Amino acid sequence: MRDTPASPSFWRSPLRGPWFTSVLGLVLLVGVTVLFVTGLLSYAAYNPGLNPVNDKTPDKGILGFYLFAWPTSPHWLYRLTQGVHVTLGVTLIPVLLAKLWSVVPKLFALPPARSVTHALERLSLLLLVGGGLFEFVTGVLNVQLDYLFPGSFYPLHFYGAWVFFGAFVAHAVLKVPAAVRNVRRAREEGSLVAPRPDPPTVSRRGALWFVGGGSLLLFATTVGQGFDGPARRTALLAPHGGADPGAGPNGFQINKTAAYAGIDRAETADDAWRLVVVGRSGTVRLSRAELARMPLYSAALPIACVEGWSTSDQWWRGVRLRDLAALVGEGGDPPDVLVESLQRRGAFRHAALRANQVADPRSLLALYVNGEPLSPDHGHPARVIVPAAPGVLNTKWVARLTFGKV
Repeated sequence: MRDTPASPSFWRSPLRGPWFTSVLGLVLLVGVTVLFVTGLLSYAAYNPGLNPVNDKTPDKGILGFYLFAWPTSPHWLYRLTQGVHVTLGVTLIPVLLAKLWSVVPKLFALPPARSVTHALERLSLLLLVGGGLFEFVTGVLNVQLDYLFPGSFYPLHFYGAWVFFGAFVAHAVLKVPAAVRNVRRAREEGSLVAPRPDPPTVSRRGALWFVGGGSLLLFATTVGQGFDGPARRTALLAPHGGADPGAGPNGFQINKTAAYAGIDRAETADDAWRLVVVGRSGTVRLSRAELARMPLYSAALPIACVEGWSTSDQWWRGVRLRDLAALVGEGGDPPDVLVESLQRRGAFRHAALRANQVADPRSLLALYVNGEPLSPDHGHPARVIVPAAPGVLNTKWVARLTFGKV
């Protein structure tokens, strides 16, 4: 009679054992915790508590307990946290797969539940494995801009993260003490050890080096998306890694082109485009030439997107958002602002900024970048640039600013 996956003798690899599994588990303990924390920070940076304008998960309930007004300093904050989140997530893929491979015999063990406690443990394991695969797969697909999953990425990834991390914490509480003992004592006994192993072709330490090498390779082919210049060409696995944004003052990374966003050049021509600014004292309409005659200020700020890519600091020049607020009677402490774009489709064709973001002197309605007018792809005739804000909140092709409680 042939062995089945439920039989311990079916699994013949000599690599499986408590020490190998425990080392991988401890690496994931640290890595997944950092992933979860940086993911929560990324969610907070979108200001989902700022009215439904920015909220892509309106049914979050108590899961939004930690939300706060995202700070504007340091100006590279989102670039760092989201870069770590995406790069670390990709880097941990070999570790996650190796960990699942090392414990796969347990997934087929019979009976499925020997007691109530064992049943709860198996359920947490199912949520842990399923949730982990779901989070990593949806995350990678989002980074690659391949939206193959049903529904919006934001609620799927957000709720999936809470399910996965809840199961992860429960599993860690049960297993970490034993994992630490296994690593210290290098014990090789228990259900994971094959009773009739095949001859080894590599040691367990060699297998760990193989997994680490895979992670290092993924890190090297991903991390470059956070830098301009030749480093970006090393980001082979990033959707923006091989793209050449061209040369000159506007020669830095973009996400959506003007053509993709459906921007009509006739709408952005100097004689047609007007910025509509609305506030307590009424409405003001300004041409680009009138904006250029207002006091202009400069700020060195990066663009950083949820997919993990970012640019180096670019020199932006334009009118401060708080000065535009003052034009319509919102002087002193400026309020929130709703920014609307000429873009006609997409989740962030309009976005809200909090009062602290409007008040920051580096928050601009930019007209120029690196000494030249904005190109169409970078938001001509005007775009918002705010320190530490996700790229999608730095709205391009701005048509209207409405100051007040959003």
